[in-house]
Amino acid sequence: MTSTPANSRRQFLVVIKAMKNLLAGIGIGLVIIYAAGSGFWVSSGDAWYKTLTAPSWQPPDWVFGVIWPYNFLMLAVAAFYVASRLTQTLTVTFLVFFGLSVIMALAWSYLFYSRHDLTSAALTLALAAVLTLPVVLITWQASKVVGLLLIPYQLWIIIATTLSIGYALRN
Repeated sequence: MTSTPANSRRQFLVVIKAMKNLLAGIGIGLVIIYAAGSGFWVSSGDAWYKTLTAPSWQPPDWVFGVIWPYNFLMLAVAAFYVASRLTQTLTVTFLVFFGLSVIMALAWSYLFYSRHDLTSAALTLALAAVLTLPVVLITWQASKVVGLLLIPYQLWIIIATTLSIGYALRN
């Protein structure tokens, strides 16, 4: 049985769609790992954390409860939009930067709450903030609206970095 150009094109499109779904799934999986992992060390170091001298610009606790669910939701939406609308190369680039930023953010949680190494934690979170810049820029290419909706995440990582530096300097 010979393949016609129409059949070959259909098969190619099926493979492309499957690849886009796989890449979107990887991105959403990273968000789930990020959400679960960040809560792991934070909850284990709460008693110690309450003994620290907080920076004067520390937001009230309820702000964290609002911003993080929003951030995780927007990151999942960004992963979906990037995978479904951009090339495989841009999607993989997005996933690499996003994955590295997740590793740095989780390393921050570990260094801050488990190791109590505030200086290394602050440096690690600063690196996470830098790594999220390409994530936002690539998302912007997929959807300007989703790119705008991801800016609070970038700002939050920068604020968290300044807070982490503040904790390192005060404790």
